[in-house]
Amino acid sequence: MAESVPLKRLVTRLLILVVAMFAFGFALVPIYDVMCKAFGINGKTAGQYEGSQVVDPSRQVRVQFLSTNAIDMVWDFYAKADEVVVNPGAVTEMLFVAYNPTDKPMTAQAVPSISPAEAAMYFHKTECFCFTQQVLQPGQRIEMPVRFIVDRDMPKDVKNLTLAYTLFDITARQPPVAVHTGG
Repeated sequence: MAESVPLKRLVTRLLILVVAMFAFGFALVPIYDVMCKAFGINGKTAGQYEGSQVVDPSRQVRVQFLSTNAIDMVWDFYAKADEVVVNPGAVTEMLFVAYNPTDKPMTAQAVPSISPAEAAMYFHKTECFCFTQQVLQPGQRIEMPVRFIVDRDMPKDVKNLTLAYTLFDITARQPPVAVHTGG
């Protein structure tokens, strides 16, 4: 009987530890988002922008575009150009292409990031396919615009930015509706 009390304590402590670890796993994403926001890391863009800027013709910034697929995403996904040179304050548009090569409808979500991270708060999107989920039917190809402004207040030593998108397959979470064509 005496050995049973320490065993019960051990089991209780281990169960508490397992529950705490499980709770911490769920808390990681919000904690990560708060830390990124507080310290300006991870290069998340400044979000949708609805203001206006005066163009600075005396400065140029090179914006490079990268597109990658998450491990389970099979779509073709790319920018129509590798880079563009912009004047801060000017509205610029780039088209991204997505193609669903499968025989089933799929839903995708693009997640952006900017580097260097300290410039992310100066990169404003006025329109972006990343604001909504994209549904493509089998064999469908679409062009998706991103319109952005590089803020005039961006530090002068930043001359190159990289806008990167990762495309995720979220079909299991957000099932698309198949389009039937006649018949």
